[in-house]
Amino acid sequence: MAEAALTIGDFARATGLSAKALRRYDALGLLRPDRVDPYTGYRYYDGGQTERARLIAWLRRIGMPLADIGRVCALHAADPDGAARAIRAHWASVEAETSARRGLAASLLAHVKGTGTAMTKDPSYVLSGTSLLDRGLVRTEQQDAVHASPRLVAVADGYGPEGGRAARAAIDALSLALPAPSVPHERAGDGLNALEDGFRAAAEAVAELDGSSGTTLTAALLAGNRLVVAHLGDSRALLLRDGRSRQLTRDDTVVQALVDAGELVPGEAAGRPDRALLLKALEGGGGGAVPAPALTVHDVRPGDRLLLCTDGLWAVVPAEAVARAAASGTPGGAARALLDLARAHGAPDNLSLTLTDPTPH
Repeated sequence: MAEAALTIGDFARATGLSAKALRRYDALGLLRPDRVDPYTGYRYYDGGQTERARLIAWLRRIGMPLADIGRVCALHAADPDGAARAIRAHWASVEAETSARRGLAASLLAHVKGTGTAMTKDPSYVLSGTSLLDRGLVRTEQQDAVHASPRLVAVADGYGPEGGRAARAAIDALSLALPAPSVPHERAGDGLNALEDGFRAAAEAVAELDGSSGTTLTAALLAGNRLVVAHLGDSRALLLRDGRSRQLTRDDTVVQALVDAGELVPGEAAGRPDRALLLKALEGGGGGAVPAPALTVHDVRPGDRLLLCTDGLWAVVPAEAVARAAASGTPGGAARALLDLARAHGAPDNLSLTLTDPTPH
């Protein structure tokens, strides 16, 4: 061992990691030195630790969070196939985020090209409809929250000991951070900025709660004739148009990442016990990095209908049945039909939804 021992400087050069990074990984428990001199405090590493160190460095280069790196390193020793699946799932999530940003850039380019005097001729819209909050048939506590106003709709699904407080805190902070528009025709960029500010306020509110609690948050804001959607977690936003349903959000879950990576097909994902394991959410406890919401921009037309819902609906009721019921009749009647469907399927979870029609204003 004495001959094989490497100083932290030698080990840094051998692995491509800086001494600063090695000290941080030691503090986090990711890569402990083989021994620490009790008198000088110098760290010494064994040559056999270079493979783990290089794996950590490679995972950092692809942007994997440190918490996930620890999980992959543990899997690498006991279950190499599991470690490979975790890496593919992470990269699928990165590619999905890149795709979402590409879509956002395309929509903004289209919007910018359409600016000018013609913009004032486009109709501005408001949201009219209903919201619904139900505890379900199994849960004893309500941990969902919902908001519906002519400009903003949002749903949140809390988890953990203070999940209900987390969901309500997120919704309240978001709605308070978005003042009423001062002009009838807002730009999509204004809506994007407003929603980002609202999500930051929501994150700060949730961070003050218990560290094992948190919430999803999905919101849609009307900005003139555009709909801006911001999303974290596995609640969903769907646009119903011309008899078709289009999901505007992507689930931030391990299972969805595995589907994106080709490890699972959607039919297999629905029945998995880890279906609700989240990759992103607003978390209590503070101190950690705040995840950025996925942002998208969509056009709205007369006749559209917008559904936001937590997984108490979409994870229980088949997608075709959700779309069919949501598109039927008035928003109030359709919301009641969706609740009845969830209850017919056992309603094992809390359920919240907003069902609104964008109408020219």
